[in-house]
Amino acid sequence: MPDSGAIRSQRLIWAAPGSSHDRTIGVLRVVLPILIGVLAAFVVVLPLYSGGDVSFLLDKNKVEVAKERLRVQSATYRGNDDKGQPFALVAGSAIQKSSAEPIVWLQQLSAQIGLSDGPADVVGDRGHYNMDRQQVTIDGPLQVKSSGGYRLDTQNSTLDLKSKTLKSGGAVTGTVPQGTFSGDQMNADLENHVVRLDGNARLRIVPRKTR
Repeated sequence: MPDSGAIRSQRLIWAAPGSSHDRTIGVLRVVLPILIGVLAAFVVVLPLYSGGDVSFLLDKNKVEVAKERLRVQSATYRGNDDKGQPFALVAGSAIQKSSAEPIVWLQQLSAQIGLSDGPADVVGDRGHYNMDRQQVTIDGPLQVKSSGGYRLDTQNSTLDLKSKTLKSGGAVTGTVPQGTFSGDQMNADLENHVVRLDGNARLRIVPRKTR
């Protein structure tokens, strides 16, 4: 029967630093983590090249759903009208609530529209922008200024950026080179400086001063 002391001595020699067993353990400490990393990468990358579908099962009670699809500060939207002239719509903040509808809600909005005789500036407090129709619906007061002494003040209006037309939902006052006007509602062609008033239309012509 082998001596237990001799067996113990042989085990100590086999596990001693610098022995073959010690060198094997040292190699495995390096190789095993590398193999595990390669295997993990293979498991992740394989579905991308297999051509099959990858499915995920999520617990709806644990997944956080965003209430707003998009929310940005200092948003700018640019485009071109029917004549290819550029327009820009700027807002202090913009929120798109759902991808199902192309509506962006705007705060502190302003727009600049290119006209044949110069740009027109539009300023409003809040409203929403329909990206498909390129129309801005303004809630509350709205002011339009353009070169040549034209100015409109109205409220609850719809501005069509493509056709450069404005339809008011409330009373309007304005200034043109010939004088001032007012009415209950208005349809305006901003490009051609044509204003159509509906209800209690008033026009005050101011004679031009001669030198």
